[in-house]
Amino acid sequence: MKSKPGEVTQAVKDAIDAGYRHIDGALAYQNENEVGDAIQAKLSEGVVKREDLFVVSKVWNTYHRADLVPVGLKKTLGDLRLDYLDLYLIHWPMGYLEDRELFPKDDNGKFLYSDADFVDTWKAMEECVNQGLIKSIGLSNFNSQQIERVLSIAKIKPAVLQVESHPYLNQQKLLEFCKSKGIILTAYSPLGSPDRPWAKPDDPKLLDDPKLVELSKKLKKSPAQIILRWQVQRGVIVIPKTVTKSRLIENISIFDFELDQKAMDYITSMDCGGRACVLEWANDHKYYPFNIEF
Repeated sequence: MKSKPGEVTQAVKDAIDAGYRHIDGALAYQNENEVGDAIQAKLSEGVVKREDLFVVSKVWNTYHRADLVPVGLKKTLGDLRLDYLDLYLIHWPMGYLEDRELFPKDDNGKFLYSDADFVDTWKAMEECVNQGLIKSIGLSNFNSQQIERVLSIAKIKPAVLQVESHPYLNQQKLLEFCKSKGIILTAYSPLGSPDRPWAKPDDPKLLDDPKLVELSKKLKKSPAQIILRWQVQRGVIVIPKTVTKSRLIENISIFDFELDQKAMDYITSMDCGGRACVLEWANDHKYYPFNIEF
């Protein structure tokens, strides 16, 4: 979403060439056609087969109504030029007013909400699985109580929960909760999202944290590599975002070392509840997820 037009196609091509097979996207990022160009290029070159790739997208907030779920899915599949997705997530539990632009607002700039219930969204996603359009379904940015609500009605259990997670927001309680339910946790913004547009100049920068810099010198690995390795050893899937080829290669080069328990605990102790993606403009929505502990 934060990448410039044209950057995404090349970044996805570079990622596939570097060995990445998990491609995380969303309708709301408004670049799935570019992702599709890259996938199709690598398929036609014979670099990968479709079954080698794990392609993820997300139901956007304006498509929560049950009848609109397949509409949003088919738009995504059309842009990607694929017959199916490997994983489809509800992007946020909050619905926005339908049949408008992706970010509907009133004249005062206030977001317009939908009454759609995410459990109905879930049931519509299950039907898309039954039709062979999706292999697996899951959630993103849901809290534990909202996950329980989905579990209470689900015929197909959520496979994945994708949330912001990094050393400043380690999500340990949510991780333990998900493990108890057989749900895999995926960490977005695993490096603290330093390029987020709303960051303030004096916000702490995770990659510059003295604790990580010290560990980096000791282990002769970059702070980013150490963070990503920490997540992998916790049993968390990581999806770092970059369009820079050298960083793509750096981020995947984390399987030739291991953190000992002392280092793991050291990084875990950095948690300060430092959430970067808060969506404050929707904090009055009845399904806003961050009003409870986890």
